[in-house]
Amino acid sequence: MSKQSERRTRSSAVLSRLREARRVLLAWIAGQVVLVAGAALAAGIDADVLLRGGTIHDGSGSEGVVGDVALRGQKIVALGRFDAGTVTRVIDCTGLVIAPGFIDLHTHSDRSIPDEKARPGLNYLLQGCTSVVTGNCGGGPIEVGKFYDQVDRQGAGTNILHLVPHGSVRQKVVGSAKRAPTDDELEQMKQLADRGMREGAWGMSTGLIYVPGVYAQTAEITAMAAVVAKHGGIYATHLCNEGDQLLASLREAIEIGRQAKLPVEVSHFKYTGKRNWGHIGDAVAVIEQARREGVAISVDQYPYTASSTALFSTLLSAADLPGGTKGLFERMKTDAALDQQVCKEIRQRIDRSSKITIAACKKYPQYVGKDLREIAAEEKVDVGDLALKILRDGGASAINHAMSEDDVRTAMAMPWVATGSDGSARAPSSAEAPHPRNFGTFPRKIGYYALKLKVVPVAQAIRSCSGLPADVLGLSDRGYLRPGMCADLVVFDPQDFIDRATFDQPQQYATGVRYLFIAGHLAIDNDKPSPTLFGRAIRHQSKLQESH
Repeated sequence: MSKQSERRTRSSAVLSRLREARRVLLAWIAGQVVLVAGAALAAGIDADVLLRGGTIHDGSGSEGVVGDVALRGQKIVALGRFDAGTVTRVIDCTGLVIAPGFIDLHTHSDRSIPDEKARPGLNYLLQGCTSVVTGNCGGGPIEVGKFYDQVDRQGAGTNILHLVPHGSVRQKVVGSAKRAPTDDELEQMKQLADRGMREGAWGMSTGLIYVPGVYAQTAEITAMAAVVAKHGGIYATHLCNEGDQLLASLREAIEIGRQAKLPVEVSHFKYTGKRNWGHIGDAVAVIEQARREGVAISVDQYPYTASSTALFSTLLSAADLPGGTKGLFERMKTDAALDQQVCKEIRQRIDRSSKITIAACKKYPQYVGKDLREIAAEEKVDVGDLALKILRDGGASAINHAMSEDDVRTAMAMPWVATGSDGSARAPSSAEAPHPRNFGTFPRKIGYYALKLKVVPVAQAIRSCSGLPADVLGLSDRGYLRPGMCADLVVFDPQDFIDRATFDQPQQYATGVRYLFIAGHLAIDNDKPSPTLFGRAIRHQSKLQESH
């Protein structure tokens, strides 16, 4: 980074922190008003549950204050200091933290909640999550209303909020062809986005490294995003490049938001590849500049130095493959230039990573949990040839250790960085060794990085998991502890709230959540999960419908 760039980044960071300090001060003042108002109005108030004597973090980023929280039915009815009337149950929260239920902006749980074993989402409940967003990275159900009805019919451990998946829409209309849609096809895609928003989607997502989203041009995405904007939705994007071309990819996302006139939410913010380590400040500066110019842009981040996706997407860029991905390996047999190109890129990608491990593989289950280089050494083969063999034989999911710890911490400190797991509801399985983010993201952010290492203040870490994601989505009745808000809350022990999942043992549940409420129902009661599924589909109210 140049000295001028460093000065610009430092200046931008200082301005950002000053603005955040002002926001926190105003939020604290507002919080005190709410607490005083609650005390005045709540004298002798009746409650189903009274959480007594906990440290209340209301989701605004203001410092925690010791007080009580009263719940009646599905709502928070008072918090602060007040006299209670008839109370059905009192829970002593001395020494515990009371916070809004955490909202995960980035999951792929739409893939797993049809599975009866995964549907309870215990891996999320034990992290303090009460709501998760699905349909990310451009993939997932297109028929939003039908998906929501399925959630409500079958049940779910957490609340579900869905995004219109651009890639799935494009696949339905255009297929996997490497071309732009015709005018008629684009109109069909826009109509599907419109229908999804009318059925309660919270925005649209793209996955610009995956087929077919990788073939979408800026104009196509902007046209669909403009439809989403009319309904009051957001644009969530897995950028087309999170490595060498990160800054250009960010600028494309910003321009889409600017032209379509809607908020931008960048998925799993990171800078990958060893040669890019130490440059996350450049990306921060791009985002800060856009925010100063009035673009509503935020990001989500998982607090780990490794990513996880399909091995194919880890090692190859579909956008750079002549002829696309269809029949790639067959074409390589007769096209020497293509074969050379593919093999070269695979080896380069492996060289840029510290380690790439296999998370799941049907053809070679014995590889699960092992590093590609380790497997190659055991089998006495070239690591590139090994990777190509796996890809040809059905592929695998992989974990790619290619990020810098310092970069993770630098990004985490930004006030517009929300916490998102990029995981899915799941039950432990011996057939896989998934990324530990599925089981540990939220307690790792709060318990490890905030409480233990003090990389970020606890209040800011909690806000990144609650109030901030609610603000990003425009979710008005969750994310904060205020009278009248939905009673989605987590009560955790700050001495014990920590992730236990590691890369070696990734399917370990987090500890420390004592109580978890979803709409006033106890999903976790004194450490014990309920067998009842209290989650439901939360439908976005379209601005167009509101105006009628």
